[in-house]
Amino acid sequence: MPPGRPRAFDPDVALDAAMLLFWRHGYEGTSLAALTAAMNINTPSLYAAFGTKDQLFQKVLERYLQNPASYLPNALKEPTARKAVQKLFDGAVHMVAHARHPDGCLLVQGALAAGPAAAAVRQQLADTRRRAQLALQRRLERAVTERDLPPHAHPQKLARFLITILWGMSVQAAGGASRRELDEIAAMALESLPN
Repeated sequence: MPPGRPRAFDPDVALDAAMLLFWRHGYEGTSLAALTAAMNINTPSLYAAFGTKDQLFQKVLERYLQNPASYLPNALKEPTARKAVQKLFDGAVHMVAHARHPDGCLLVQGALAAGPAAAAVRQQLADTRRRAQLALQRRLERAVTERDLPPHAHPQKLARFLITILWGMSVQAAGGASRRELDEIAAMALESLPN
């Protein structure tokens, strides 16, 4: 059997183009026509390489979490809670203020305006955000166990508060907040850590 014809496009480049489009316009705001144009492929090639729009979005989300949003798991590896939270917010500010990235965060922007037809995508993004909050909570729990944070720190409440600030910064960035303003918010969030 002869080998298939090689792809005439780079799947990584096409996936990055799709990621930026979903990030900028959200799931429902991104049409198939816009995707094929941005990815520089035709519809049959899109389906052959990435599957349906939902499947493509899943691949985009995985890529987003491994690259632009990788600051979160990396921050949680820091030796102290204070350093972890500082690196978390520094990473978020860097990502949302990066000149090559759309404003805001795909996890927040990607589903805010999604209607009933995109309920599964909205739920997937909510679940991803919830997992991020749980990861931060576990890091703060470890900090209490290690006496890096005081026993009264309430890791669950603190993680919910910090993540709410983090996602709120994404909304602020999408609304035009400057890097300086975002850095000020991050500094205030860091001050909220109990001593």
